[in-house]
Amino acid sequence: MNTKFLCCVAAAAIVLPLLVGCQRPPEISYAKDVAPILDKNCKGCHVAGQAGYVVSGFELESYETLMKGTQYGPVVLPGEPQTSALVMLIEGRADPSLKMPHGDAKPLDPTAIATIRQWVEQGAKNN
Repeated sequence: MNTKFLCCVAAAAIVLPLLVGCQRPPEISYAKDVAPILDKNCKGCHVAGQAGYVVSGFELESYETLMKGTQYGPVVLPGEPQTSALVMLIEGRADPSLKMPHGDAKPLDPTAIATIRQWVEQGAKNN
């Protein structure tokens, strides 16, 4: 066999796995990925007239109302999942009395939490 060919094959065997490891995660879409999670798990309480809205002023009717946040300030800090209140609450990193979903509601599944976290990390775009 040709030595040049073997060197190319060896180089490809080393470089290709490195390139695959460098791929960016797919972009998370607010409309396609995040809004359905919020609609299913959070919107029942966080619309005008419901308990979550009455207590906090936090409304999930649209991207704009989500980004507006609560009467106490924003809950999403684009690019900062570690300090965004929304992520902290769904991950259970806040006081247990504030966990979301609230009360006896079933917690979000790990995939849904990871999706929201990644969306915030990617800049919380209205896409």
